[in-house]
Amino acid sequence: MTKGYGVWKKEFESNEAMRLKDNVRVLAYGHDNESNVYTVVEMNSIEDKRLNDPSMIKFREKAGVDHASLEIIALIE
Repeated sequence: MTKGYGVWKKEFESNEAMRLKDNVRVLAYGHDNESNVYTVVEMNSIEDKRLNDPSMIKFREKAGVDHASLEIIALIE
């Protein structure tokens, strides 16, 4: 996180419409310090959500996401 949690949270919350359109349900989000932010979301498939979509990359960069440290973990029930 390059811009701090406050900036990230504002941008994340402003992106709710896009998440709803893509059927991404936010279960939880938070941080352990100003550099590490965690989100828990429910979605059909990681591949379905175009995580490499240029508009999403631009959105994440605006929010201060450091793509080099971005880690996505798929949980299987």
